[in-house]
Amino acid sequence: MKFFVDTANLEEVKKAHKWGILDGVTTNPSLIAKEGVPYKQRVLEICDVVGPGKAVSAECVEADFDKMLAEAQDIASWHENIYVKVPMTPAGMEVITRLAPKGVRFNCTLIFSLPQALIACKAGASFISFFVGRVDDMGSAEAMQNIVDAVNMVKTYDFPQKPEILVASIRGPLQIVESIRAGAQIATVPYKTLEMLFHHPLTDIGIQRFTEDYEKALAALNSKNGASGNGASGNGASPKDAGQSIEEKAKVG
Repeated sequence: MKFFVDTANLEEVKKAHKWGILDGVTTNPSLIAKEGVPYKQRVLEICDVVGPGKAVSAECVEADFDKMLAEAQDIASWHENIYVKVPMTPAGMEVITRLAPKGVRFNCTLIFSLPQALIACKAGASFISFFVGRVDDMGSAEAMQNIVDAVNMVKTYDFPQKPEILVASIRGPLQIVESIRAGAQIATVPYKTLEMLFHHPLTDIGIQRFTEDYEKALAALNSKNGASGNGASGNGASPKDAGQSIEEKAKVG
């Protein structure tokens, strides 16, 4: 399963990229607005950090078809890494249908049901973004079953862009585990949640015990070596003699 980080914070992208596990980045205008930088500038900075071949999703804000079409064309021209995010709306699907055959890659967002996913796949989206956290917040168990069904759907049918199921709106590590079990191709994860995946209580305890054992063994070895050195001096041997091997002493004699 691919890991995307869901952020517009450049330092978070840099840190996740250094781990060597990052496959892409998802952003949206709200995340970038919080950073206080121009939208295009930050998207291009992210593309530069992650390097070639890493998907970077940048979202349209226009709702009207004509305006969204123009915006999608503009965003797609910014960088070769870009996947244009459009919402699950009739206008969004029309934009995908118009531009996907021309090589523009799309991330269809705000998907909550299997029929919506089917529509996005048929239109030509590359990424099908299911928002699981918002469904779980409603107390429904439907979210992950949708992922299972959508994964089976893209394996069963021949869609234009070979779409991948992307799990979004992830609240914590458990939803990542469930995404793996469901067979999702991608999970986009907030940086703090991604960071949490490194930790497990037994891992932390194990590291602490290994460190303590090593320090005890090292202290014991140093103590033993110190005692041996003092013993050699106590027998009247000079420091030079104490460092000589038996063979060396024999040669001297």
